[in-house]
Amino acid sequence: MRFFQSPNFLRNVLLIDATTCVITGALMTLGSGVLTQLTSIPRDLLLYAGLSLFPIAAFMAVAATRAALSSTAVWLVILGNVAWVAGSLWLLVGGTISPNAFGFVFIAAQAVAVAVLAELEVIGVRRLAASPVSA
Repeated sequence: MRFFQSPNFLRNVLLIDATTCVITGALMTLGSGVLTQLTSIPRDLLLYAGLSLFPIAAFMAVAATRAALSSTAVWLVILGNVAWVAGSLWLLVGGTISPNAFGFVFIAAQAVAVAVLAELEVIGVRRLAASPVSA
């Protein structure tokens, strides 16, 4: 409960988001061959989606560690997360790929995790806007 009450709530959520991007990016990039076999998700999709997460994580980390949080930067992170969720849903229902059951769970779990992070960031940026000294 203290996590949600912390004055650093938004910074912490952004750093968690950045960390999960690095971990997921490493898994998808370094493990793309194995993941393809386990999930039936195309290797190139896993590889390039994983690679895209590293600069995104860097942006999140920079945004989180500035002296003053930028609501514009946070909204960019949120919009990026929404785009990731939308892309994940498209992969699941759009017929562009044919993941097996594990692949479906792999994509769906990412979408849910990213959606939760986006919602937490929305809560945090609204608190930031409502604070007496907002950036």
